Amino acid sequence: MIKPFRIDIPQADLDDLTDRLSRTRWPNEVADAGWDYGFPLARLKELAEHWRTGYDWRAHEAELNRLPHFTTEIDGQNIHFVHVRSVKPDALALILTHGWPGSFLEFLDVVEPLSRDFHLVIPSIPGFGFSGPTHERGWDTLRIARAWAELMRRLGYERYGAQGGDFGAGISIALGAVAPERVTGVHINYLPTRPDPDVKLSEADEARLEKVRRLMANRPPYQALQALTPQTIGYALTDSPVGQLVWIAERFAQWTDPATPVGDDRMLTDVSLYWLTATAASSARLHHDVPRGSRQPCPVPLGVAVFAHDITQSVRPLAERLYDIRHWSEFERGGHFAAMEVPELLAEDVRTFFLGRA
Repeated sequence: MIKPFRIDIPQADLDDLTDRLSRTRWPNEVADAGWDYGFPLARLKELAEHWRTGYDWRAHEAELNRLPHFTTEIDGQNIHFVHVRSVKPDALALILTHGWPGSFLEFLDVVEPLSRDFHLVIPSIPGFGFSGPTHERGWDTLRIARAWAELMRRLGYERYGAQGGDFGAGISIALGAVAPERVTGVHINYLPTRPDPDVKLSEADEARLEKVRRLMANRPPYQALQALTPQTIGYALTDSPVGQLVWIAERFAQWTDPATPVGDDRMLTDVSLYWLTATAASSARLHHDVPRGSRQPCPVPLGVAVFAHDITQSVRPLAERLYDIRHWSEFERGGHFAAMEVPELLAEDVRTFFLGRA
């Protein structure tokens, strides 16, 4: 059964957040620390104070509620999703999947341009936001893809495309493997590529690959903690709003293009979705349940958008050995949160790829 859903956070939860922020116990910081030891104290205090006194959750809640929200149960798990129908009745449907530390909020600015040509289904990953928390192990990309296939079946879509970045890219690729007879194509804006000694690369591609090697050799601390002990870090993030804030704010600071930053209020809405639903631990479990370096085959056509300031940039000759690449775009602007940073670029690239697949 699919049920309409409306976001309505109890006022007591908002009052508790304000109270906790007012009682934050701050650590000290060495002089001129900058980013050498982690997120700068002055910047975090600025964000926390704005969250406490300037940020208006109710205004952003009302904005989110302009979208049509629904929930349904699939595989024993509550699934939240936004479903926006195009004015074109025979439009192709697209299922758009976010990653970590994102949420369905990532796609807010692409809804209007994409819904001109496509029906849009934008779910929250199990364990994230209003699709959380999860209560059992095993919610990896393949299981989520099977849930997405069932969701699209329930909505009556026999043919559809899939798009995503970060974990959403892996889930979208897995959906192409789970339902190849229904998925017309997969468009992603994050595709790490591994070295292959049999592939000769240009100097530019070798430079990209070296960046991947450095990333693989120096696993980011957040990733190691969430992959190895998501429950342990979950205690701190669920109990301290400033802890949850800095855990996500650091990713936005480091993964975005300095020329296309995500605004503080938009980021705080994303952080609030994690805090108000107490899904820090359950969302972190995705890093644990998806084995590092796991990869699903994708028997359907693939489109790739590469943004210059993402964590890594895909190497096309390596990607083409693994996937049926039909579309490849390179952008000088934008980073890991492309749908939030450069929504006009991502939306147009998605439109170009899928209109050719309709």
